[in-house]
Amino acid sequence: MLKIDDIYVAYDDLQALWGVSLEVEAGEIVVLIGPNGAGKSTLMRAIAGLQPPSRGRILLDGATIHQLPAHSVVERGVVLIPEGRRLFGGMTVLENLQLGAYATKARDVHVETLRRVFEIFPILEERRGQAAGTLSGGQQQMLAIGRALMGLPRLLLLDEPSLGLAPLVVRDIFEVLREINKDGVTLLLAEQNARMALGVAQRAYILEQGRVAGQGTGQEMLQSDHIRRAYLGQLGPIEEAKP
Repeated sequence: MLKIDDIYVAYDDLQALWGVSLEVEAGEIVVLIGPNGAGKSTLMRAIAGLQPPSRGRILLDGATIHQLPAHSVVERGVVLIPEGRRLFGGMTVLENLQLGAYATKARDVHVETLRRVFEIFPILEERRGQAAGTLSGGQQQMLAIGRALMGLPRLLLLDEPSLGLAPLVVRDIFEVLREINKDGVTLLLAEQNARMALGVAQRAYILEQGRVAGQGTGQEMLQSDHIRRAYLGQLGPIEEAKP
């Protein structure tokens, strides 16, 4: 579905990504893990058409998209939920959701899609007239996901969806992501909560210093000594880990 082929991305003189290649198959949940500054957000922005690569290619269903403007990428079913959610705080929950139905196909079925969003997030229907900026952090993340779903994504990009949320809220968000994936939406997730992210992922990539430093299935990553030391805070093999 998605193929990243040897891309380089820079911000002026600052090189952020160096020869990154990865693939996401339709129906998968694929996770990007890595430390702050590794290039995860830059990669997400590049896919979404917000930070075009200087070299390499980004392909969706075999067609190049890296030269398209961001709104054309959205029209092709690729929707980004950015880090920090980027909601319109002074607008209501409903208004924020309606803005998500930007693409032509999404506008045509926005009533049905809104009904599905409210099924997934009943609290958003209860607070549809409330200003988005007055919601709790968890509710704002639900709204950000709901707004993205209004765009009828085939590929949903999520940048640090658990950032700043309480553990119980994080668990609920990841359960929702599983449900969205079961509805047929492919997910590419950049996340520092490696344990939670790898637990839902079919496959994962490690980004370090702007390069792919490793890849494998979610379970392989959870068993990796390097991942356990660097990202899970555990020093020994899994069978020796203390609860």
